[in-house]
Amino acid sequence: MAKLTVEDLELKGKKVLMRVDFNVPLKEVDGQQEVANDNRIVAALPTIKYVLSHGGRAVLFSHLGRIKSEDDKPALSMKPVAQRLADLLGQPVTFVPAIEGPELEDAINKLEDGQVLIFENTRYADVVDGEVVKRESKNDPALGAYWASLGDIFVNDAFGTAHRSHASNAGIAANIAQTAAGFLMEKEIKFLGGAVENPERPFVAIIGGAKVSDKITIIQNLLEKADKVIVGGGMAYTFAAAKGEKIGNSLFEEDKVELAKQLIADAGDKLVLPVDAVAADKFANDADSYVAEGDIKDGYMGLDIGPKSVELFKSVLADAKTVVWNGPMGVFEMPNFAKGTLAIGEELVKVTEKGATTIVGGGDSTAAVQQLGVADQLSHISTGGGASLEYLEGKTLPGIAAISEK
Repeated sequence: MAKLTVEDLELKGKKVLMRVDFNVPLKEVDGQQEVANDNRIVAALPTIKYVLSHGGRAVLFSHLGRIKSEDDKPALSMKPVAQRLADLLGQPVTFVPAIEGPELEDAINKLEDGQVLIFENTRYADVVDGEVVKRESKNDPALGAYWASLGDIFVNDAFGTAHRSHASNAGIAANIAQTAAGFLMEKEIKFLGGAVENPERPFVAIIGGAKVSDKITIIQNLLEKADKVIVGGGMAYTFAAAKGEKIGNSLFEEDKVELAKQLIADAGDKLVLPVDAVAADKFANDADSYVAEGDIKDGYMGLDIGPKSVELFKSVLADAKTVVWNGPMGVFEMPNFAKGTLAIGEELVKVTEKGATTIVGGGDSTAAVQQLGVADQLSHISTGGGASLEYLEGKTLPGIAAISEK
């Protein structure tokens, strides 16, 4: 790839600023905050360990939650994250409860090769003396320049915030000699960027989820790039209505029907829509349900793709060489309406075994492959929700654009 990576850097003796994505859930245990799920910390360990083992002095920082008032700050401190990181690294991690000032500067200057420091939640900068100023999230130039001044080089390993132009990514990059991608960021650029820019064909995209409005630019972008675009989930019923089918009480966006008609007309056989649905009389796992082919009865709503749609989608995926999947096929949180989503997950394992590159991008589809237990059998599970969506839309992501070219 054309972007500079952490392996291209001379790290020994250097103060290495590292933007990580440690936006993890916390829980209270015996009156103390603890990390409830450390997946994001674990995911960043390869880059952190690489910097430390090559003699770098790692200065880590991340946002955590949203800070809208001074009252939000105590419960969203990075201190418990620093403690968990120390456990995972098996070495001390210096925590500095500040985002700027002499205490932080002194602690960084005292670091020795192979040591690591984490400073306070970058979003503390969004509220100053009780006033909402959004210095971090509105990319205050002075803050980006200040943070850049604390180190020699910058490694961005936080793909989850790559679609945002914040002081802690784009702001630092604009004020420092070199910005490199960490291993997590490098992997996202390789897989998601590769799928969008230069996929091995046939390239099949699977787009699910509730609303056409949320995914419309993705569908339009992928129809230009993919060989087939499969549509499932709640948004499929807007397309069904556009074809003149009765959809009962199914989720549906009336103001997007004309757009759906246009997409169907323009895309031809590139667009693959469900041919049946599992319809239920209420939004509940114990609902009365049946398989509807074509029209859905009055009083019923589609909550999953039906068995014929599963077989159709499998046949489209069978010879795929690149697959991107974003969004579930139905209400997979309810076991009786999860079959379609889980069948897609199982099929992706099969095509991966046949040599295809399979990429799962964002939220619910990631949860689905984890529920199925197949996440480690696919090529890549994206760590970014909004970032992966915008990448698939073909947008330029500020956090990636700010990384130096090789």
